Amino acid sequence: MNRMLQNLMSRGNGGKFIAECIGTFLLVFFGTGSVATAVFTGAPVGLWQVAVIWGFGLTFAIYATASISGAHLNPAVSLAMAVFRSKEFPGSQLLLYWIAQFTGAAIAGIAVLLSFSKFIERFESEHGLIRGQDGSQLSAMAFGEYFPNPAVFGTDASAFELISPLGAASIEAFGTAILVFMIFALTDKQNRSAPSSVIAPFFIGFTLAALISLFAPLTQAGWNPARDFGPRVIAWLAGWDSMAIPGPRDGFWVYIIGPCIGGLIGGFIYSNLLSKAHIFNNSLTDKQN
Repeated sequence: MNRMLQNLMSRGNGGKFIAECIGTFLLVFFGTGSVATAVFTGAPVGLWQVAVIWGFGLTFAIYATASISGAHLNPAVSLAMAVFRSKEFPGSQLLLYWIAQFTGAAIAGIAVLLSFSKFIERFESEHGLIRGQDGSQLSAMAFGEYFPNPAVFGTDASAFELISPLGAASIEAFGTAILVFMIFALTDKQNRSAPSSVIAPFFIGFTLAALISLFAPLTQAGWNPARDFGPRVIAWLAGWDSMAIPGPRDGFWVYIIGPCIGGLIGGFIYSNLLSKAHIFNNSLTDKQN
């Protein structure tokens, strides 16, 4: 593993690694920070405020890193890029990107834990929560994600009947498919109706915000394996133990497998339907002109 990483870094990919790490940190810090603020202080009013912070976090991260690494910031996006846009992103770089993304997400989890530690303790005391025991997903949800959303439906057994692990994974796949589909559409050079690269990050960010607004009550709307697993590891280390990993109903896999499958679906649909249609229409238009 060490030799593999050395080889990857020696090929001039160090800058890409750093960019993906920092970009994912920014995305996850703003996103999980907004959840922490909502859960532990009640300052944001309504789901849309949290979703908008997530959207801006993604937008900021893209602007900061896109010219260096392409700003994937998400293992599911990198996987879809490696499969369907291999000329732009060779699969040989996939492991490097994944490690960078998970590292940045974990660092963001540490930053949120340190920033909100006293507020987390106060919240747990007020609600009678014992970290790592049943019910403590009400505080752990600021790091990893749970289904259905504990803040909306609570943590008792009746809430679990609302959505199964397979159902949650399907929601995560569906949302990620839409997100990746839109990323492909907004960055496709053949799509002449797409906004310029200067504006595209806003549309990508608010695609994320819209999806969170729709699905956060169901699964907390992860769409990103690094966003979930990186902070979840920090929660596990900080005392949430099995409530973090593997989580209630052993459900942590939902936020890894679901988005990866969804990313491939979204990339496949765009690449094999709309992208080819854009090429065909552009060819006709150019001939007519």
